[in-house]
Amino acid sequence: MIDPIELVIFDCDGVLVDSEIIAVRVLVQLGDEYGWPLSEAEVIERFVGRSEAANHAMVAERLGEETATLFDKRFRELHAEAVDAGLTPVDGLPEALATITLPTCVASSGTHEKMRHTLGRTGLYERFAGRIFSATEVERGKPAPDLFLHAARSMGVDPAACVVVEDSGPGVTAARAAGMRALGYAGGVTAAERLAGPGTVVFHDMRELPGLIAAYQG
Repeated sequence: MIDPIELVIFDCDGVLVDSEIIAVRVLVQLGDEYGWPLSEAEVIERFVGRSEAANHAMVAERLGEETATLFDKRFRELHAEAVDAGLTPVDGLPEALATITLPTCVASSGTHEKMRHTLGRTGLYERFAGRIFSATEVERGKPAPDLFLHAARSMGVDPAACVVVEDSGPGVTAARAAGMRALGYAGGVTAAERLAGPGTVVFHDMRELPGLIAAYQG
């Protein structure tokens, strides 16, 4: 028998707030500036969905630790400027949240500081305050299951009774590794085929989300 859903775990960037396209654009720009030419497709493949620590390590391996530190600082500055210039919730997300009655939380590769900024800028922070979890709280970020297991444990819910809403390859991989069901949102920067896999339903419009969650309840 399949457990009914008791908790909906949302990723943040690209699921709640339309920030992944900002990050991709900034990373392409910084790659050019620091001597690591990257296409948008390469950025999505290498960086999207992973923790800041993992991305820092990737840049350090390629460009050296000192340059990686400068790269990180410049990324935070440019990303924050773009967020302040007009970050919005993901299209259809407010309508979806209005009809989801199950308990919810956020589990993101981003830092708490970053989420306070992005969720605050879009008016979503208070909705999830006290139920926001960051990869900085666990040993391993996505695609490892640690963050989602930490969120479920903190919320007092068995992993088998959780569904994760994700928009990245590392994110859906982490959900599966945690023994959770996954809803892969393909309306952002990651192609649907990179989200597809066992225990995962791929969808393209956030307005579909309440119905997809309800389908798990039988």
